Amino acid sequence: MAQDNSLALPPQPTVEKLFQIDGYLCTYEQEIRRRYGCFLNLLNHINQHEGGLNEFTKSYQTFGVHRLPDNSIRVLEWAPGAQELYLKGDFNNWRVEPNYAFKRIEFGRWQLDIPSSPDGTCPIHHLCKLKLVVKNKAGQLEERICPWSRYVTRPKDVPIFEQVFWDPPAEQVYEFKHPHPRAPKALRIYESHVGISSWEGKVASYKEFTNNVIPRIKDLGYNSIQLMAIMEHAYYASFGYQVTSFFAASSRYGTPEDLKELIDTAHSSGIVVLLDVVHSHASKNVVDGLNQFDGTNSCYFHDGGRGNHDLWDSRLFNYTEWEVLRFLLSNLRMWIDEYHFDGFRFDGVTSMLYHTHGMGHGFTGHYDEYFGLNTDTDSFAYLTLSNYMLHKFYPDFMITIAEDVSGMPTLCRPVIEGGCGFDYRLAMGLPDMWIKLLKNVKDDDWDMTNIAHTLTNRRFSEPCIAYCESHDQALVGDKTIAFWLMDKEMYTHMAVFSGQSLIIDRGLALHKMIRLITIGLGGEGYLNFIGNEFGHPEWLDFPRIGNNESYHYCRRQWNLVDDQNLKYKFLNNFDRDMLHLEAQYNWLSNNKNYISLKHNGDKVLVFDRADVLVFIFNFHPSMSFTDYKIGLPQAGTYRIVLDTDAEQYGGHKRLDHNTQYFSQPEPWNDRPHHTFVYLPSRTAIVLAKCS
Repeated sequence: MAQDNSLALPPQPTVEKLFQIDGYLCTYEQEIRRRYGCFLNLLNHINQHEGGLNEFTKSYQTFGVHRLPDNSIRVLEWAPGAQELYLKGDFNNWRVEPNYAFKRIEFGRWQLDIPSSPDGTCPIHHLCKLKLVVKNKAGQLEERICPWSRYVTRPKDVPIFEQVFWDPPAEQVYEFKHPHPRAPKALRIYESHVGISSWEGKVASYKEFTNNVIPRIKDLGYNSIQLMAIMEHAYYASFGYQVTSFFAASSRYGTPEDLKELIDTAHSSGIVVLLDVVHSHASKNVVDGLNQFDGTNSCYFHDGGRGNHDLWDSRLFNYTEWEVLRFLLSNLRMWIDEYHFDGFRFDGVTSMLYHTHGMGHGFTGHYDEYFGLNTDTDSFAYLTLSNYMLHKFYPDFMITIAEDVSGMPTLCRPVIEGGCGFDYRLAMGLPDMWIKLLKNVKDDDWDMTNIAHTLTNRRFSEPCIAYCESHDQALVGDKTIAFWLMDKEMYTHMAVFSGQSLIIDRGLALHKMIRLITIGLGGEGYLNFIGNEFGHPEWLDFPRIGNNESYHYCRRQWNLVDDQNLKYKFLNNFDRDMLHLEAQYNWLSNNKNYISLKHNGDKVLVFDRADVLVFIFNFHPSMSFTDYKIGLPQAGTYRIVLDTDAEQYGGHKRLDHNTQYFSQPEPWNDRPHHTFVYLPSRTAIVLAKCS
């Protein structure tokens, strides 16, 4: 086949940029070049033998069950260990018969062609139920679901999913009305789970999320939605991380067309939608998953110990297998081409990058940990190829984020430089810091130097998504920040007319300050988990045997924030104004920032961003300061543009917002100018230079 020259790359990476950014990488130049060579070999083989990367990664259009233009059916599967393969279903009364036996073709593939019916209609109708039947080496017949299934459902009271042929008539196919928004300069991400997005104790739907939650997201000022648990998963309580059908949008929330409408509605408001994609592992389910699909223990996965993740109790992909690469890369293309997702948050990247999967590894930061034998080159090459493909074919809007706790250097540098090509990584150390402080350290002992260091401890020119808490901190067994701060009185003192409460007062103040300093200093993007913007109480617990299948903790209590008699509205108001301020000044995408003061005695931390904003935090639980001297980046007049102590945020309104702060020419704290401010205890303010 002809090579796709449009995707040609130089034989060696342009590593000079890497070394200018980080000279310590020079020691590992040979390993960086070797990794690039592994990626390039894969790309060249695809170009030479598959008609190019574009053709190879669109295999979702040919593999699986498809209706052809003449209304015949073609089914293409990869099952190298199978002895025989059959299709059965509603269309033939569930019989295993020779007329529907696959023909073995090259490279472990099987093909079945079913002609159109005598009246010219398709022999397999929309919503027809199907099963593959695999005859294994022992001669046993085993039922399977097609790995490329677009829609699978679970009958009521039956724990096993079954394949449903999704081929709606043209008038029922959702037609997209809005284009992909261009990638924002900085992401303000609203991490969401459709199923928990109702206040009712049930599984919410795509349509309910579209109608009820997207307007909230838009109002708050988020420009990105990250959707979890969309790829079908048989076990709801897995939070979507035990995927069984990689090409199927979860049917528990509605139909594929409903999901398309959700994404298109977000696009109509200029909001990008990212898919939480799980290519790091797969469910161990056999009958309705990928495990033992062809009757062997390998197929899509490594055999033996390398094919199992002991901690997650799941199977691990074999990224050296050609058809696995086809499957996973085509999976990414399908979610973009068919559903119009704008990018991906790759789950479990740390597990993919290392043979130890990061388990029991503290990652001290020594570069030998990243460029030694523990790094899984096969996984790194797959991730590099994925990023290269996604950004090559969708350059205007594509966004990729890595969930990596290890801090792998070059992970978020361009492929051409020898990097892995991600746009962002999650700053996973930040929520750990906040939870440890709240659990173990008294307010009086908070270390401003350590907080500032943790918030800024990231690789230069490798952007991070900052966050205080994600879904991990919301799960049962842990607590959200709001619950750590206020659980003792959240049920009794959250009414605006309730008596004075030191616990609630402290909780509201610190919740706002923690979010502001995290978005102000912690990264080049920001993430919030659904409901945490208003301090959602309690934890998140999916229905399971251990809680009598209860949905009580598996929902978002919007009624709390909508009730004007409750204090949750104050946290929600603050979140909205904080995000709108970022949208106005774009400090996340501006790399000009400087920490001018870290004072542990006063519990004061001051920094400026984007040359015109000054963030001032007084974490002291009891001491307020008058005429506190702070440095300024520029001469001019400054005013308060955000104040955590303001009345609309449940504060004590101790600051006069009409006050103007005039710069003085004397340098202070390594800044060329200074001014004096009043700093109430447990308060943060943002000053902006007047134009």
